[in-house]
Amino acid sequence: ATRGGTVDGVIFHADRGSQYTSAAFAQVCDGFEIRRSMGRVGSSYDNALAESLWQGLKRETMHQRLFSTMRQARLEIFQWLTYYNARRRHSALNYLSPIEFEQQHHTERRLTLAA
Repeated sequence: ATRGGTVDGVIFHADRGSQYTSAAFAQVCDGFEIRRSMGRVGSSYDNALAESLWQGLKRETMHQRLFSTMRQARLEIFQWLTYYNARRRHSALNYLSPIEFEQQHHTERRLTLAA
């Protein structure tokens, strides 16, 4: 919904973890016409940005923490992910947040199409 309710042209890149290689995951992706992409075995560079996300989440939200309830854990992780996508600046995105980067990309694309 944040991106206009469409996943046209989306490529989901992941490592070769069992959750991403499962038939159930493939079926969901196929249902939405999402193209799957997987990194090479043993190459962390193929998935460096995703690994950075998980490392940040673990370090900033979960490191040396015990949550009282599953609800508390979900809420705090959701809050961190919202911060990560909406406000946190990323060097790989020219020091924009992911949402700012995406909005800039769409604006530039519209300008290119209009020209």
